[in-house]
Amino acid sequence: MSTAHTDVEQVEQANTAFYEALEQGDFETLSTLWLTPADLGVDEEYHDPADTGVISCVHPGWPVLTGRGEVLRSYALIMANTDYIQFFLTDVHVSVTGDTALVTCTENILSGGPAPDDGTELGPLVGQLVVATNVFRRTAEGWKLWSHHASPVLAESNDDEEEDSAP
Repeated sequence: MSTAHTDVEQVEQANTAFYEALEQGDFETLSTLWLTPADLGVDEEYHDPADTGVISCVHPGWPVLTGRGEVLRSYALIMANTDYIQFFLTDVHVSVTGDTALVTCTENILSGGPAPDDGTELGPLVGQLVVATNVFRRTAEGWKLWSHHASPVLAESNDDEEEDSAP
């Protein structure tokens, strides 16, 4: 098996682990999947880890978040406020160049809305279509996330379709 093929498989596994950690609400695992200053060979005693090898994240509709503190805090908030979430990834494409990998995919997201007051069941399920770009960097411990950017896909309304078919 070629090294390039192995790299692609390892990046696919790292990408899958990211989404699985989100689905399971596993903040500890999610935290280990993001780059740290130590992954970049930076001595944190002499450098502010927030300013070194800055990771970034853009959630749909959010401003850009930079640094481990902001990025991981956002995931903690999402996990604390989401009763259920599942990702069905489609259109996954992996490209590896040297120690950097780019993954593009479509996130078909199914999430549970707020539960009824009695708490006996999940709230209504909500679907969302999002396109994502995940950038990974090779480290001594394997591939780790450097950046995640997700943007909503605007669905066509029936009004748009009717206008397109008008004579």
